[in-house]
Amino acid sequence: MATSAEVLQTKTENLLIGALLRVPAQAIQRRLIKELNAAGFDELRLPHMAVLQFPGPDGARPGTIAERAGMSKQAINQLLSSLEGYGYLVRSDIPGDGGARVVRSTERGHAAFWKMVDILREIEEEWRIELGPERFAQLKALLFVVWESPLVR
Repeated sequence: MATSAEVLQTKTENLLIGALLRVPAQAIQRRLIKELNAAGFDELRLPHMAVLQFPGPDGARPGTIAERAGMSKQAINQLLSSLEGYGYLVRSDIPGDGGARVVRSTERGHAAFWKMVDILREIEEEWRIELGPERFAQLKALLFVVWESPLVR
């Protein structure tokens, strides 16, 4: 009779790390959008997450946001235009920097950001309960090690 650890190892042997990271990340993004919409930020859609993802757009140049998201500047500018039209951010010229632009969150943008933080804290608490405090702490610690490593660059 196989132990639960052996069964888990067998189940995960053929799953690649990309799927193991992607599926929970996508579930979190879907939940963020669902709860943001329910909280009155009903214009936000999944593609907007490319702009709104940590650390957020406030104070960044459009090219930096595009690089973070792994998207073209043209695609990010479409999302920025959308978010600007909905009142979440504004783009303005940087004085004396040859037409360079910077993105600033509006009051509505900041409110959406803080709502996202609240939702993410709720998700973390649910995961802590599901996994147990020790295993959840291990998960976060291991992900942080990967975050700080050359593996993600």
